Amino acid sequence: MVQIMKGIRILEVAQFTFVPAAGGILADWGADVIKIEHPLRGDTQRGFINMGGVPVDADRNPLIEHPNRGKRSVGIDLSTSEGQELLYRIAQASDVFLTNYLPAVRQKNRIDLEHIRAANPHIIYARGSAYGDKGPERELGGYDQTAFWSRSGIAYAITPPELEGVLGQGMPAFGDSIGGMNIAGGIAAALLHRERTGEALEVDVSLLSSAWWACGANITQGMETGVVMRNTMPGQGGAAKNPLSGNFFTSDRRVIALCMPSPGPFIEDTFRHLGLTDLLGDPRFANLHALIENAAEASRRIAQAFAAQPFAYWREHLKTMRGQWAPVQSLLELTEDDQALANDMVVDLEPADGGQPFRVVRGPVQFNREPQTAVRAPQANEHTETFLLDLGLEWDELEGLKEKGVIA
Repeated sequence: MVQIMKGIRILEVAQFTFVPAAGGILADWGADVIKIEHPLRGDTQRGFINMGGVPVDADRNPLIEHPNRGKRSVGIDLSTSEGQELLYRIAQASDVFLTNYLPAVRQKNRIDLEHIRAANPHIIYARGSAYGDKGPERELGGYDQTAFWSRSGIAYAITPPELEGVLGQGMPAFGDSIGGMNIAGGIAAALLHRERTGEALEVDVSLLSSAWWACGANITQGMETGVVMRNTMPGQGGAAKNPLSGNFFTSDRRVIALCMPSPGPFIEDTFRHLGLTDLLGDPRFANLHALIENAAEASRRIAQAFAAQPFAYWREHLKTMRGQWAPVQSLLELTEDDQALANDMVVDLEPADGGQPFRVVRGPVQFNREPQTAVRAPQANEHTETFLLDLGLEWDELEGLKEKGVIA
């Protein structure tokens, strides 16, 4: 298995999911990620007792395992001068400094660019923020629900105009995970640049910019025409001018989604798979232009066809259909999806307590068609002693720092 980041050390001073998710991806790719946590509190997410209303087991916490797998946890109190000096020693032996702390906190704890670069002029300095590190609101914090979902325009666009309220995000750490991958990609590019030129860059990614990139096609259209697409109320049937793109109910009220943006080549094959052989040769649907003119009738007949058989039947029967389609399934159903499993999208981690494996989503990038290795997230401050000894500290130094509460 190729570990493209083997030999690269990431010094992470970050909490929650957005920026730590970048560290998790880089750890999957082989980097040595040192996660600095407070000696007593650890990452704030370790204390979460529920996620979306679902109780969280502190020893099997998805908000820790998902973004922190593969890292080493070192407990240092960065509010102390001794803790800061210790961090600088780690920075001297690191390639990347990764943080999501706000500018004022970075300055207060002397982990801003100036101090980290003073320790290591060649280190890449990567920041994740809610709204960017420039502008009048650079000091404003935020989460994926505020910066990624609400302010970006996603919540507005995804909510049908007929609804009085606005749809909630309903997906913990959604923007965080997407943004984390953006940071990981930026760091990879910065490492390549440093190798080629010797220049160490700053890397900035915000939740807001990640959301806008995800919505880039729609926003670009809006800036060009003044019109952006908004979601419509759920229902069934094909699009107004394309009956081969839309959602259709099965007999057991599940949904099959058709998506054929260029439906012309697929008309005959789709009708055959849906049992609509009486429509073959019908001049109303003989070609693309005729299909568009008679879209409403075609949509009605397609809906009738889907309603005649259950979801499981269509999932199997449509596998040979040439046009694009998908079952509308739940997140849990995807964990048993043969195609997802064949592409190694789920990995079992051995938990710290030695209990049942902890299943997590594997990172989306593969190299040479091989899944990346993933191991469990560290317990809070699990590697403080072993890492600092490897860094060159003596045991009596560790004891003294422990007594002062500087390290865990």
